[in-house]
Amino acid sequence: MRFVALVGNPKPGSRTLTVASAAAEAIALAAGIDEGYEIIDLSVLSRQLLLPEPSMAVEDATELVTRADLLLVASPTFKGTYTGLLKVFLDRLPYRGLDGTAALPLLVMASPQHALAVDVHLRPLLVELGATVPTPGLAVLESELGRLDGVLRPWANRVARLLRDPLALAGLQPEQAAALPA
Repeated sequence: MRFVALVGNPKPGSRTLTVASAAAEAIALAAGIDEGYEIIDLSVLSRQLLLPEPSMAVEDATELVTRADLLLVASPTFKGTYTGLLKVFLDRLPYRGLDGTAALPLLVMASPQHALAVDVHLRPLLVELGATVPTPGLAVLESELGRLDGVLRPWANRVARLLRDPLALAGLQPEQAAALPA
């Protein structure tokens, strides 16, 4: 399984990168992903993303993301949604560029009032790109960073269960799956 974590924080060495790394590690452990994972930190590519001709590094990152079987997409919450840097990168993907990919949205935020942003804003973008989003996204509050393991482990365990469920990976909701002929 090709597992990639995409981090859309423009700041190098960000808390979002820390959370995404810990989340990827927790998911790999819970799901038994022996191959590990790769992290794409968009802060490294930020200047290159706005050039009319993509650099080799941007092309490589785009290829890694489009070839991923499992994609963790992490961003800080900015103005109630994900960052423009993440959007600029995802806009480079081809139409339905995430077909066949299970995507996991994650937002880091200061206030719980933005908790719905992960499923109201980031999830629909990933679905529009063709990804299956088998689980609700994760909203991580900055106040939870000191106890990150306790926040990530239950979510990673739920993700691991869903990754073993072909109906969840097909994007079916439980009520849709129940209506399927036996």
